[in-house]
Amino acid sequence: MGWIQLQLSTTPDLAPEIESLLEAHHSLAITLVDAADQPVFEPARGETPLWDSIILTALFPNTINPEELIQNLNQDYHPKKLPPLEFRLLEDEDWERTWMDNFKPMRFGENLWICPSWATTPEPEAINIMLDPGLAFGTGTHPTTALCLSWLDRQNLKDKHLIDYGCGSGILGIAALLLGARQVIGVDNDPQALTASRSNCEKNQLDLKNFPVYLPKEFVRQINLKAIQPVDLLLANILAGPLIELAAYLAALVRSDGEILLSGILEDQAESVQEAYAPWFEIEPITSQDGWVRIVGRRLT
Repeated sequence: MGWIQLQLSTTPDLAPEIESLLEAHHSLAITLVDAADQPVFEPARGETPLWDSIILTALFPNTINPEELIQNLNQDYHPKKLPPLEFRLLEDEDWERTWMDNFKPMRFGENLWICPSWATTPEPEAINIMLDPGLAFGTGTHPTTALCLSWLDRQNLKDKHLIDYGCGSGILGIAALLLGARQVIGVDNDPQALTASRSNCEKNQLDLKNFPVYLPKEFVRQINLKAIQPVDLLLANILAGPLIELAAYLAALVRSDGEILLSGILEDQAESVQEAYAPWFEIEPITSQDGWVRIVGRRLT
C-alpha cells in the first residue's frame, strides 16, 4: 500500500496544537523526536517535558493528495503559519522482519548473552537469556541495563536471595537466577512488567516460584507478614529521583554485609545518589557508560 510521510520542525509550545491539527486531518500516526540530541531529565510530577527543538513526523495513507492536504492544513491553522512541510512516499516494508533483523544477540561480561528467541545462540555453552523486545523496559540495549548485567556476570550468586526493585522485563532477575541465585523477588508498579517478567521467566524454563513478582502494595504486605526477609543483594535499575526517595526503605531490605546495585542514574546525579545511601552502605567507585552510572554498595553492620 505505501504511506505518505509528512515531516516538520517545531518547538514544545507549538507541538501539541500541530499534533491536534494533524489528527483532525486523519493522520494515522504521529511521532516526536529530538532534533538536537538534547537530554531530557526526570520530569516533575505531572510534567511531560519536550526538547527545545523537535522533529514531528506524521503518516497518512498514500491515497491523500499532498498539495490538497497542505492547503487544508494551512487554512485551518490560519492566522498562524505552519513551519515548512516535507512530504515523501514510504514504500511498504516487512516491518516485523526488519525489526527482527535489527535485534541481535548481545554479550555482557564473559559468560552472559541476551538472545532473541528467533536467533541462534552464538555460544550454546554460555549463559543465554532468551528475551524478546516487548512492552516492559529492559532488553540489554540501554547502558543502565548493560552496566547491571556486566556486573552480575562477575558475581558469585550461588544460592543467594535477591530483590529486583523495578524489575521491568525481568531481565536482571532472570540473569541472576541463571547465574546461580536461589530466588529473586521482583517488584514493579506496572502490571505489564509483572506479566512480562513471568512470561520471560517461563521462556527461560525457570520455575515461577523462584521469581515471584509483586506490585509495591502487595510487596509491602508480604514484608509485613514476614514472608520477605532482608536479602543478600538488592537490584534497583530505576531513576535517580525515586532511588533517593526510597534510600532508607531499600536499605532496610538488605541484610548486614549484603549488597545493593543501583542504576538508571546520570553522571551528574551520581553524587546525590551516593550521599543518599552512604548512611547504610560502603559505596564503591562508580562505573560509567555513555553518560549513565552504576553504583554498588555493601551494607554496613
